[in-house]
Amino acid sequence: MAWMMLIFAGLLEVGWAFTMKLSNGFTNPVYSIITIAGVIASFVLLSLSMKILPLGTAYTIWTGIGAIGAFMVGIFVLGESVTPLRLLAAALIISGLVLMKLSS
Repeated sequence: MAWMMLIFAGLLEVGWAFTMKLSNGFTNPVYSIITIAGVIASFVLLSLSMKILPLGTAYTIWTGIGAIGAFMVGIFVLGESVTPLRLLAAALIISGLVLMKLSS
């Protein structure tokens, strides 16, 4: 159950990062409220998962899901550039996540 909460917390991180972009510097009230609610929900689930999972593992997985998810949203939804160096960076993050999961 802790892993499911952690994964969902990471997905919420992707969501709030995206809505933060759409909030245009918190000038759009709808997206600003969605961002704040997403941040709170993500942090609550992260903290609940940390009752069972080690801090280093939980935090690394949470930020990794957020980073890779935001990277993918940027590419597929916002039309951000795809370069070999950015893909390599994403691959290194994913490999770090896999190693962290295997070590816990």
